[in-house]
Amino acid sequence: MMNLPFNRLSKRMHMGLISIWFSGILQAQQPNILWITCEDISPALSMYGDSTAQTPNLDRLAAESTIYTEAYATVGVCAPTRSSIITGMYPISIGTQHMRTGRDMAGWGSRDYSSPSEAVDVNGEAIPLYSAVIPAKVKCFTEYLRKAGYFCTNNPKTDYQFAAPVTAWDENGYQAHWKHRREGQPFFSVFNINVSHESFLWKNKDKPLTVDPATVPVPPYFPDTETVRKDIARNYSNIELMDAQVGVLIEELEAAGLLDNTIIFFFSDHGGPLPRSKRLHYESGLRVPLMVRMPDALKQKYDYDMVSFVDLAPTVLVLANVDVPDYLQGQAFIGGPVARREFIFGSGDRFDEFSDRVRSVISKNYVYVRNFYPEKPAYKDISYRKQIPMMDELLAMNASGELNKNQQYWFRQTKTKEEFYLRKEDPYSLKNRINDPKYQTQIQFLRGAMDEWLTEAKDLGAIPEKELFLKMWPDGKQPKTPKPLVNVKKGKVAIYTKEPGASLAYILSDHEIEPDLDSGWQVYTQPVDIDKGQYLYTLAVRIGYKDSDIVMIEK
Repeated sequence: MMNLPFNRLSKRMHMGLISIWFSGILQAQQPNILWITCEDISPALSMYGDSTAQTPNLDRLAAESTIYTEAYATVGVCAPTRSSIITGMYPISIGTQHMRTGRDMAGWGSRDYSSPSEAVDVNGEAIPLYSAVIPAKVKCFTEYLRKAGYFCTNNPKTDYQFAAPVTAWDENGYQAHWKHRREGQPFFSVFNINVSHESFLWKNKDKPLTVDPATVPVPPYFPDTETVRKDIARNYSNIELMDAQVGVLIEELEAAGLLDNTIIFFFSDHGGPLPRSKRLHYESGLRVPLMVRMPDALKQKYDYDMVSFVDLAPTVLVLANVDVPDYLQGQAFIGGPVARREFIFGSGDRFDEFSDRVRSVISKNYVYVRNFYPEKPAYKDISYRKQIPMMDELLAMNASGELNKNQQYWFRQTKTKEEFYLRKEDPYSLKNRINDPKYQTQIQFLRGAMDEWLTEAKDLGAIPEKELFLKMWPDGKQPKTPKPLVNVKKGKVAIYTKEPGASLAYILSDHEIEPDLDSGWQVYTQPVDIDKGQYLYTLAVRIGYKDSDIVMIEK
């Protein structure tokens, strides 16, 4: 792994302490890996001390898993943080930090944005929808798994800020499933459950509540009203619906006899859906539940080390016994040698129609925030969020002066250049201690960690988004990947590309076809044998570019 200073790895490396239970799995074969992901929940689950929602399936999983108490998204909203999950990179490093740049939310999406007809109005400037062009060396980490023989599926959400290339997944969409692999082929499969998403706070408004509003905990930044309690109860009720879907996925695995040879991850894509959680750079927006069930260690234990979403990609590669590329900014937290994080780094830039630039550092004891535009309000009047029933009430109460100091804090019209909070004494980040003389040493330490991170990450947030867009799309036009080069010799087809960062995909068919996204593209790794009467189709793809034209070879 690249030794990045901003990882601040502890010197207490677990060198040589690869657990016995883990080594046994890899001796015979590469393990299957299942990701069960959900949307928009904080650690509001029984294994984290909150039993408001009844989650028997997650409780069962937790009883046989390692529970990570300090797991964090990189951004408090889906698309930027999902870009870090699939690449192992910070969004600010690869230009995916703005929410949302494109329209690729589920399945393959469209990789041709040549005539973007939609735009986001940001402070009076139209920003067209675009597929982010990320650095040439950066790939979806699943491409490395596929090259190592894994069958990779995603069902169905992508939302990476760029269209998923055909080299990323064997199957990508609502029908994608590990069941479609070859017999004996190891799989890496992702199933995303969306019923806990923010939008279901209003989409499910006519469904019966399964959690009593009178019993829910109300955080101090909300007024204790009937509307607020009902929205909180709806969130917990949605979590219960999500739990039922978790049970279905585990039952499928068990029925197929694969539970004992499959590593299961469960996590949310970022913090909870309620106001002052989602889109925020505090714990409320970044901290998530994360559990990992290892088949050879079926007991509950807690891990208190800090884990970032940039760590997911290298961890899966290590578990799959696949080489980890040097450019990844994360570090494996299972499989050894394992390094311990000292800091979590978070960011917030444009959210829909409102632009800002905020960076945060979270340590075991403190939260440090840097506001690059302190003159901008802390609260962003995002129209999408205003569909949550409590938002009208919160805004009206704020306007009439009915909110107390803690409840008003989110609505402050300007911000300090820096913020500093004590996690144990102030878990909701409501009392800014940036000017407290008792903590200046700690503040300086976190300030230095922030400086190192921004330097090493090469923070692209300093570039105005319109300028960044034009760097990615010269003259406002989406670049296109050149066609691959092909050499046929002695029944073998060798495929090449001169485009830096491009990947190659191919289909070998016994009859002539018209390939589309679902045609079963394979990742090219070495020359392909072709027999007489067969057809080979190939294309080159680069993330953010339009795909190349398809080249056909007939033997």
